Amino acid sequence: MVFAHDTEAALLAAVELVNSAAEPDTLTAVAQLDEFFDRHVYTGAHTGDAAELTAVRDLRPPLRELLTSDRDTAVTLVNRILVEHRAVPQLVRHGDVDYHVHAVPPEAPLPVRIAVETAMAMIDVIRADELSRLSICADAQCAGLVLDLSRNRSRRYCSTACGNRNAVAAYRARQR
Repeated sequence: MVFAHDTEAALLAAVELVNSAAEPDTLTAVAQLDEFFDRHVYTGAHTGDAAELTAVRDLRPPLRELLTSDRDTAVTLVNRILVEHRAVPQLVRHGDVDYHVHAVPPEAPLPVRIAVETAMAMIDVIRADELSRLSICADAQCAGLVLDLSRNRSRRYCSTACGNRNAVAAYRARQR
């Protein structure tokens, strides 16, 4: 399944945000939030202060719940987010990005935009019945989220580090 660019971008950002809570926490400073904002090409309001950092960090548990839910629960959570933030989907284009969906105005706080964009992306995932694209890392010592956008659905680990650690362990086990 190939998702629209904005769906993939929102899912990648949400998974990275949720996984930033794993030890060591990789979202503890405003500078790290600035890098996250730039890396995921967010537009609109970004205060870049401690309050915004705290609000974005507070999104991690509810987004984790959304991204790991069964289909019916995910529908309830998506609808709750959209109603809570009075999302009104509109087609927009800016910069080098052609038309895509924004559901809150550019002046909406960054945490609201992240929550709503994730909810909008999950609409596509739910409608396509592709929740199996989201899973927990296969590394027994990791609880990171995995977003598998591969054609053959072969992604099992949240990061190269987890994949390498398991490959080395399997190699060592075979050598015994």
